[in-house]
Amino acid sequence: MTGRVSFVGAGPGAPDLLTLRAVAVLQAADVVVWARSLVDPAILEHARPDAELIPSDDRTHEDVIEIYTRARRDSLHVARVHSGDPTVYGALHEQLAACRALDLDVEIVPGVSSVGAAAAALGQELTIPDVSQTLIYTRRPTRTSMPANEQLVELARHGTTLVLFLSVRRPRELQADLLEGGYAPDTPCAVVYRASWPDEIVIRCALQDLAAQIKDYKITTQALVLVGPALGDAACAGRSHVYDPGYGHRYRPLGRPDRYKKAARADG
Repeated sequence: MTGRVSFVGAGPGAPDLLTLRAVAVLQAADVVVWARSLVDPAILEHARPDAELIPSDDRTHEDVIEIYTRARRDSLHVARVHSGDPTVYGALHEQLAACRALDLDVEIVPGVSSVGAAAAALGQELTIPDVSQTLIYTRRPTRTSMPANEQLVELARHGTTLVLFLSVRRPRELQADLLEGGYAPDTPCAVVYRASWPDEIVIRCALQDLAAQIKDYKITTQALVLVGPALGDAACAGRSHVYDPGYGHRYRPLGRPDRYKKAARADG
């Protein structure tokens, strides 16, 4: 053995949104490194009684790499637990590079995204026919800069559904960028703080009120901002074609119920 690091998505917060694969990795790991500030400690109930538990929120990147180096030396299995899905704003790239340089076996265990949890909290679909069929995940620059071709004002010009991570610390600037990009002042918005946690907060408002609402609720972190027409009243939106009576496919051929029966028998 050469040692193994499993990057595990813990989901948005609720411990019962941990996947079965994630549970299996936690049960097998010798060492569990977890983001204490973002991950519910209840997930540690799945760890082995003799596993070493290490919080990562007070560690630097170099500190964590020392753990991976020990895993290489002692043939240990490390479960590195991230909030949400580790491949989205998970500081994963540099960790993968370090693990591969150490010749460690590496795997990524997907997690339930906070976007899915936010949509569930809002009780709606984010891709609605004739309203919005595109989601853009992005953020405003803070200490992390943005590429020149990914400025929020330009992304907002698409007028579709925007999902903003890590962007609530400067709400007035956020609102100004979205308005400059072309969203109307009455564009529906939502802010979901700590989606799926017991203290979850859901705010709905028009874009013109977005900054004031974020300020009023004193939200400065751990929140998603969603903007776009799909967040409004979709009662007049078109239907999905998938279940439309006039839309046929191999399981529901138009005008040929006999073919449907054959397809069903073939699939057991």
